[in-house]
Amino acid sequence: MRSVGMLDLQTEYDLFRDDIRAAVESVLESQRFIGGPAIVELEDTLRERVGVGSAIAVSSGTDALLCAMMAMEIGAGDEVILPAFTFFATAGTVTRLGATPVFVDIDERTFNVDAREVERAVTNKTKAIIAVHLFGQCADMDAIHAVALGHGLSVIEDMAQAIDATVGGRRAGTLGRVACCSFYPTKNLGGFGEGGMILTDDKSLADVARRLRNHGESQRYLHDRVGGNFRLDTMKAAILLVKLAKLEAFTKRRRKNAAAYDRLLEHSDVVIPHVPSGQKPVYHQYSILCDARDELMAYLKDHGVGSGIYYPIGLHLQPCFASLGYKAGSLPVTERTCSRILSLPCHPMLSDSDVEYVASCVCAFYDNVSGATSILGTAAKAAGAK
Repeated sequence: MRSVGMLDLQTEYDLFRDDIRAAVESVLESQRFIGGPAIVELEDTLRERVGVGSAIAVSSGTDALLCAMMAMEIGAGDEVILPAFTFFATAGTVTRLGATPVFVDIDERTFNVDAREVERAVTNKTKAIIAVHLFGQCADMDAIHAVALGHGLSVIEDMAQAIDATVGGRRAGTLGRVACCSFYPTKNLGGFGEGGMILTDDKSLADVARRLRNHGESQRYLHDRVGGNFRLDTMKAAILLVKLAKLEAFTKRRRKNAAAYDRLLEHSDVVIPHVPSGQKPVYHQYSILCDARDELMAYLKDHGVGSGIYYPIGLHLQPCFASLGYKAGSLPVTERTCSRILSLPCHPMLSDSDVEYVASCVCAFYDNVSGATSILGTAAKAAGAK
């Protein structure tokens, strides 16, 4: 049976094997495992690539968010507005600082935060808005900035999934006061372990973040603030530099795969991703909306196709946030999306025939169950009429 996985990190590694081993050997020979030259080189390379004044390498995407908000002095008594439809770290870092995450609903077509809902959620305690560029597509930053400017708020970009994404010709990472990137192994620029980057044009914020990543140390054994150990290892930076060389080619391949899915699934029974004018996503995930989602997922698995649900439950309904008072039905678009979303393989190791096979399996599932769906629908209508 044919096999198409959600990821193929082994094949990707095979492309870089010799260069990665050479980079690792160089670090081993230098014995500079913390703060080696690859750290500065990675920071400089990404700073120039994105087009910002400062880049600060840190230990993970989560720590990028945490360190950035520490530098902004977000803490107890503050509120931070963010979408409920995102990875846990976006909200978890807010809570860890003693601040309150304020969850809002998303746009049903883009899956990104709805700026109108952000506006409604602003209070006199609001200090920042986190705009998540979910699945590799930028949020509606013009609308979000309009809200932020009207209330004197900072905008934080969670671009963990969106390196090299653009909107209106502007790159993710340049669209807020500060941006936070992840190099988790599954990301578009995935490392060998955890890693992250803070990007900003705010020099004072960057200076504070650099100190905070090393326990708040301003000079050896002198600490102006209480920070943390948010340092990125030299070896991970060296490996990321090797992989960075192919990021542009990999992004082109992801976009090609997505365009093929768009064409092959356009007239199917699923809803393909919506890309507003001016957006150039990088397709960290290719996410569809579908009925009988769990059955489709099982069908794909039976036919050798991997898929994933990102995310099955909105953050507002997570048990750890129960004290915030959100209930089922509080954020209806998020909740509907969680029940219908499914991500298909879109990684750059896919061949054209892989994409065609995945799409054919999706279409075949709905062709095979169309009769059953019709019967179920009739039964449901009859039950509702009683």
